[in-house]
Amino acid sequence: MAEAPRKRKARAGMAGGTAGGGGPTARPRKTPRERMEAGYAKAEVRNRAAREALVPLAAGERPPVVTVAAILAALVAISIVVAFAAGVKVNGSTPKLTAVAAPALIMGVLAWGMWRARYWAVLCFQVVLVFLIFTAVYGLLVIATSVGEFTVTIGLLAVSGTLFWLMVKAMARIQMLERMPPH
Repeated sequence: MAEAPRKRKARAGMAGGTAGGGGPTARPRKTPRERMEAGYAKAEVRNRAAREALVPLAAGERPPVVTVAAILAALVAISIVVAFAAGVKVNGSTPKLTAVAAPALIMGVLAWGMWRARYWAVLCFQVVLVFLIFTAVYGLLVIATSVGEFTVTIGLLAVSGTLFWLMVKAMARIQMLERMPPH
């Protein structure tokens, strides 16, 4: 009578040099936790190499993408104030001063902070960019109905997404200065 095939676990536990292994030369399988820890260790090696490749900012230096973002933030702040002063109506009515002052002040402070290459300002501006990205995606999926709306929304998505991506490395370089011990 033929022997019934054994399950994989039963074969793996057998001693000897069978194809399923399990003999003295076979390595024990790593647990999920060990695999996760090994993955974190590999990632940390890559992160360390990336940090070492970064060039710290010189005194008074500002990454070009942060300069562009600071100018954009200043232009947005100025355009909000100018539009309010010109009496532009939003949805048929003039907005209240507080509805105009808050975003103009926020963008103005972010522009000042980024011009001075402050980490907090770049981080906050990236939050604004994330809101723009989500708004653009929502606009593409739900609101845009004409070619012009699609074009403008894709342009907004492209600009905000590109700025966000480029500012990540700039943030790392800015943060390096703040972490360096005084000499």
